[in-house]
Amino acid sequence: MIRFENVDVVYPGGFPGLKKVDLNIEAGEFVVIVGLSGAGKSTLIRTINGLVPYTSGTLTVGDEVVDPSSRRQLRRLRSRVGMIFQSFNLVSRISVLSNVLVGRSSQTSSWRSLLGWYRAADKEIAFQSLERVGIVEKAYNRASALSGGQQQRVAIARVLAQDPEVILADEPVASLDPPTAHQVLQDLRRINRELGITTIVNLHHLDMARRYADRVIGMRGGEVVFDGPVEAATDAAIEGVYQRSLTAEDVAPDAPVSVDEALGAEDGPEEGPEVEGGGSAASPAERAGR
Repeated sequence: MIRFENVDVVYPGGFPGLKKVDLNIEAGEFVVIVGLSGAGKSTLIRTINGLVPYTSGTLTVGDEVVDPSSRRQLRRLRSRVGMIFQSFNLVSRISVLSNVLVGRSSQTSSWRSLLGWYRAADKEIAFQSLERVGIVEKAYNRASALSGGQQQRVAIARVLAQDPEVILADEPVASLDPPTAHQVLQDLRRINRELGITTIVNLHHLDMARRYADRVIGMRGGEVVFDGPVEAATDAAIEGVYQRSLTAEDVAPDAPVSVDEALGAEDGPEEGPEVEGGGSAASPAERAGR
């Protein structure tokens, strides 16, 4: 499904972000990448959807070799690879439903998404995505009125609305309290099991990785220093992951990424107009209070 073959990332100035990474991630796996801040976790997953271009080696997603220089291919790739951010990246002033509909942008004409004129079928997919994470009743609330955990579940629903083959989650629980963090990870794990979506999650904490992962990958200094089933991720085996070393993120932190860019949507303002009620009268929408 996803194959890294001798992949390097070199940042401007010559600092290495990834060093000779060889990985093979199978379809349907739930993989957790662990390591200290700056270990290269974000760099690794952002190469998968082309947000960070790799310098050498070969990266294959599905049946396509990723070409970081091809804007058309990257838009197509990002429509298949959903991304969840640490900071949620919601538009706070508009409704939950409108935020989830952003996930349909890559499959909707640019003028329709700009004007907020989504098809009834797109709205139905958005309602179903909200129902899957248990907050369909919040569809018409402003995103800013939700708790942090609820906002992250909206971000998961937005990714589900893409109908992705892969979900990338970049430190999705770093800003949440422990009970809420576990709820978000439970949602991601359940979605992985029910829908078979390949899921790759970056986490700081090994205990959470052990609880939810099929497989743990440990990174340090841009290198993979552990890779094995969760049962093999013992304290002794994983010890080297948590030895501090200078990495690319210390020198060149990741630049902010817009939701439009991550979704492969056409360039356009992130804050589109509010979406009015309407669409089909299916049960998720009814439970939203339409």
